[in-house]
Amino acid sequence: MGFGMEILFVLMLGLLLLGPKRLHTMLAHVARAKAELENATRGLKSQLAAELDAAPRAGKTDCSLASVEDSELSPPPESAATLANLPTH
Repeated sequence: MGFGMEILFVLMLGLLLLGPKRLHTMLAHVARAKAELENATRGLKSQLAAELDAAPRAGKTDCSLASVEDSELSPPPESAATLANLPTH
């Protein structure tokens, strides 16, 4: 079954189940929801593009992942000295 046949089948089934007036109302609601979804998607895409364009201009510097991982894994010097002075039992 092709895509056009599927749509025709769904419309015929909707006509049988809902009737002509309710089907028309239902299709209007679906069309409105689709338009709102497209509008929201368009707004989200433009906002994302603006954020991505503004990020390099904001003066952010690139930091390498290796330097972040190294600084997170090694303890600060004062805490290493404190840990060395703890009594052992």
